Amino acid sequence: MLRLVISPAKKMVAEDSLPSVTTPRFASDAQALTSLLRSLPAEKLQRLWRTSDALTARCLATLEAWEPAGPASPPALLAYQGIQYTRMAPAVMTQRQLDYLQDHLRILSGLYGLLRPFDGVCPYRLEMGAKFSEPLCVVGQGAPVCNLYQYWGDRLAWALVQEGTDVLVNVASEEYAKAACSGSGTSELLADAGVQVVTCLFGTEKGGRWLQRATAAKETRGTFVRWCAEHEVCEVGELSGFEEAGYRLDEERSQAGSHRLVFSRLPQE
Repeated sequence: MLRLVISPAKKMVAEDSLPSVTTPRFASDAQALTSLLRSLPAEKLQRLWRTSDALTARCLATLEAWEPAGPASPPALLAYQGIQYTRMAPAVMTQRQLDYLQDHLRILSGLYGLLRPFDGVCPYRLEMGAKFSEPLCVVGQGAPVCNLYQYWGDRLAWALVQEGTDVLVNVASEEYAKAACSGSGTSELLADAGVQVVTCLFGTEKGGRWLQRATAAKETRGTFVRWCAEHEVCEVGELSGFEEAGYRLDEERSQAGSHRLVFSRLPQE
């Protein structure tokens, strides 16, 4: 099955206009990591989160309020509120499109590992690229870990294999893709399992230079996922048909064999 992986968003809300229907695969890991965070002093958490004093206070309140997913938990797809999710616009999707996303979309998360769109979540603050100031022991984890890449190891890639993924469309930022498909251990595991990884990049050509700007890329990733749901994309060959917001496939920059698809947009005059 073709599956897309995307990054989460820092901004989250307890959105409950649609109910969650599934439990995160790595729910016990989320509990263990939350327990670890709660054991750290505020100054260490502030360094981990890289937040201002005011934002740290809000993050501490969020951490204190965190609880395991339950029937009343908001679904991940609506809980995340960043630009990417705004452009995806799940609140106005048809049930058929939402069903497509539940089957074909996975959200990478520093806390939850790997999420289906309708997995119940609780707001949190923990980026995949976060680094601990010293090796820490997480309950259930053998050796101390210095970062979340060490914590998750190849488990996210292996989970995708176990779900029957044979084409993995990487629409995530490098920070998150590294944990599931672009890191040395994860990419090797997927290759050994026969999973084809296709990385999609979105940028602008100007003066002979090609640039992928963070905000524009986030917007377009959301548009791309929505387009996939609208067209029920199930084959890698269909991806090249994406033409939204001025983007279209850049065949010259795309890699042979469809391992990398580059979509370019001419700059606005």
